Amino acid sequence: MAIYDDIRFFNDEEVSIALQSAVRHPMIKTLFKYTFPDKSEEEIKEIVLSCNSINDFQRDVISVTVERILDETSAGLTTSGFEDLDSAQTYLYISNHRDIVLDTCLINLTLFKHDLIRTASAIGDNLVQRPFVNALSKLTRNFIVKRGGTPRETLMSSKTLSEYIEYLLKEQDRSVWIAQRQGRTKDGNDVTEQGVLKMIALAAGKRSVGEYLNSLKIVPVSISYEYDPTDILKVPELLAKKAQTEYIKSENEDFNSILKGALGQKKHIHITASKPLSLDECSDEATNHVLQQLVTQLNAIIQRNYKLWPTNYIAYDLLHETREYEKFYSKKDQAQFERRLRLRVDIKDPEALKSFLSMYARPVINKEQLELAYEA
Repeated sequence: MAIYDDIRFFNDEEVSIALQSAVRHPMIKTLFKYTFPDKSEEEIKEIVLSCNSINDFQRDVISVTVERILDETSAGLTTSGFEDLDSAQTYLYISNHRDIVLDTCLINLTLFKHDLIRTASAIGDNLVQRPFVNALSKLTRNFIVKRGGTPRETLMSSKTLSEYIEYLLKEQDRSVWIAQRQGRTKDGNDVTEQGVLKMIALAAGKRSVGEYLNSLKIVPVSISYEYDPTDILKVPELLAKKAQTEYIKSENEDFNSILKGALGQKKHIHITASKPLSLDECSDEATNHVLQQLVTQLNAIIQRNYKLWPTNYIAYDLLHETREYEKFYSKKDQAQFERRLRLRVDIKDPEALKSFLSMYARPVINKEQLELAYEA
């Protein structure tokens, strides 16, 4: 539909033309060479140009890229919960957000392996300023979230985005992914921004908000990396926030984060999908109350399903100068983490050290708080 042209991804009939341009771009050629290291340039072109749809491109190229990234930069990806989802059903996946590109790539690889409908995924317009990144995002079924603008422009773009999400889910039989908040979690605290949910609910119009949100089949997803390859890149922003000063990104910061996220060491990765949420559908219930209920559910499920690794427990113990969780890690685990810490942070800077440790320790703290709330 034309009203979505400025935010949508490529239609299948546009894919061939886009790929003919892509195979000539130096950066994209580098990506394809990484994906197919044993093939000649002509063989790679043949594989890429044989793709006539986004499904073809994701299956024959992108899934190969992601598998290679996993082989070279991780100790493996494990998943849980996806086997309980319906392969004929579209879902709105809402997850925590740790990596600009890899989060959605790994979720879609998992959906592919479980024969589930893959997602169209939300991406901020600030991340697709480079033409080749914009082209790749549209070839991998990403749609644009517009940021900035006047309050009226923001409202109108949010309404269009909300309607587009419903259009994808209900008319195009396409699942959708969106992060629980704008931007990645920098401090390790995976919390949902109500504004994201308010945007999603705009398309409800005069319908019951609870009933509408239930119709979207919202599935909370937790993504957990043993090592965050971009951890050190997040520290300056955390320090600026703590000092209550404005943080200004460098020109290539987002692009560098994408590369670091893909090529940096992650060790183990786990993704958990929950069952679809169920909200109260009382027609007279205030929208804010329904959204607050959804925030509470998402936060609890995403934080509870977050798989904790030795790095999380080590960081917690170092941060709190305790041995409370030492049974969850070995001396070797601790030595590796402390070496990473020394290489990445000036350990003589107490604020930088605290920010780095807190990033890894926070998921442990969140689980402790959930247990206390449950016991109360």
